[in-house]
Parts: sequence; C-alpha cells; structure tokens
Amino acid sequence: MFILALVLHVVTTVGVVLLVLLHSGRGGGLSDMFGGGLGASAAGSTVIEKNLDRITIVAALIFGFVTLALALMMDT
Repeated sequence: MFILALVLHVVTTVGVVLLVLLHSGRGGGLSDMFGGGLGASAAGSTVIEKNLDRITIVAALIFGFVTLALALMMDT
C-alpha cells in the first residue's frame, strides 16, 4: 500500500508541475498555442483555460490527499 501511495505521489507531483506550467501568464500559454487567445482579453476566459484550471485543481487535491495519507502511513 505504501509503495502504491508513493508512486501515486510522484505521478501527481509531476502532473501538478506540468499543469501549472501549461497555464498562461500575462501573454501566451496553452490557450494561445491552440489559437484561443485571439479575442480573449481576460486571463482564463477561454474554454481550454477553464478546463485546465479544473484539471489542475483536481490534481492538486489528489496531491494533497496522497501527501496526507503518506504522512499518516509513515507515522505508524
């Protein structure tokens, strides 16, 4: 069980880092790469950015729960 949680922790860590790097800054990012930033003046207003936000939040929640589970497993 510990090995499974550790592997899941590493995968979610890499996933969260990559998802955060995909977010657009002041100009550029995933939405501009696919042509979604042509008329979008507000950050995160495209469908791609909204979906990327949701996926990032879910990945961060999984990361947090797995981190807590690992801490509880190592305590015993």
